[in-house]
Amino acid sequence: MIHFSAKSHVHRLVTLLSFVGEYPTHSLHLLGKERVMKELVHRLTVAQTFRNDETGEEHTCRLLTITGKGREKSIRFYKAGLVILGWLHPEAYGYYMRSFWNHRFPGDKAHRERHHRVAEAAALCMKAGLEVRPFMLPRLQNKGLYQIVPENPVFYLAKDIKKVGGAEMNKTMFTRMAGAVFSPGGCYAVYNTRASAMKWSGMGEFKALHSLMEIGRMNAEVSEVDSAVLLGESYEVAVKTLLASEESRRLEFRFDGIYKHIYFIAMNEMGVRQLSLLLLPDWKRKMQEALFDEESLAFDKGIFEYDAFVDGVYVFSHLDSDLARLIRFQEAVTGGDGRYEVVCYPHQLGFLRKYLGGRVEYKIIGMELLEAEMVQAD
Repeated sequence: MIHFSAKSHVHRLVTLLSFVGEYPTHSLHLLGKERVMKELVHRLTVAQTFRNDETGEEHTCRLLTITGKGREKSIRFYKAGLVILGWLHPEAYGYYMRSFWNHRFPGDKAHRERHHRVAEAAALCMKAGLEVRPFMLPRLQNKGLYQIVPENPVFYLAKDIKKVGGAEMNKTMFTRMAGAVFSPGGCYAVYNTRASAMKWSGMGEFKALHSLMEIGRMNAEVSEVDSAVLLGESYEVAVKTLLASEESRRLEFRFDGIYKHIYFIAMNEMGVRQLSLLLLPDWKRKMQEALFDEESLAFDKGIFEYDAFVDGVYVFSHLDSDLARLIRFQEAVTGGDGRYEVVCYPHQLGFLRKYLGGRVEYKIIGMELLEAEMVQAD
């Protein structure tokens, strides 16, 4: 017998599938220990008896099925298992059926790839503590200026954002946005480039940003949206994305031309911790205060991107993993005659050396030290 309780692995997996539809098997590490999750999924592909620990109700069924091959292998609900959605939330079954064509999935690769991108983004956000369940979130609107979005950090799926305003929002249909995060730390468009360099869709992203700004203004009292979170499997992806951006012939369509800030988050435990820091209120100020004395801070008054001037050295912090800002720093120091230093986490060092080379010096700081300082200041 498998117990269906709020803190169980099966509850977490059912919750995620209830609004993403399908999940890639190679990303099970985002939901828990990979070995444990693989064994659980295998077990759920044959008939099991489930017990709802909250109500005492029992149901015997095959819960999951696996489709596809290789990296496209996907976990979905088995039809007989959909009854379990009623244990999750009264609106979970209806949301699932409306979103996924009454449990009939398109067989093309593009739809599956899209679902996987969104599923991984939602899994990472869920692990970072955001509310990600659409049926638990207030419905967005475009009728007036209201505080609809909760104060605690939340993640809205792109498909639910597009539903606001009907046909007008279809202008963003070509965007690769997976969703949007609203938190005291700001509002961020969320993209997932997985294992490849991010390819932006030009005007589609501008339209998506404009639509998100309107949604934020009318539902969360957000005056400006200029930032995005870019998810990727590793920092190798970040390098590929930066190099591909430099080769773009249309500078206005480069990601740093669309968003002033792009925070790269690797899809692993370190990435979850980095995302959690971005959700803190006034996190930028807290991060700077944790790193530098006030008298050394640049306060955005410098002629190029840096955070502090210490003992004749221009110091740039990449602890926020802001790729757009990193590009501006790299362009400034190339050919410059000053002394430069970059503050980073140990896991960022290899990536930064590949991109910046030996032109700058590097200073390593443990994430646990920054977390302690910022949480204490919160």
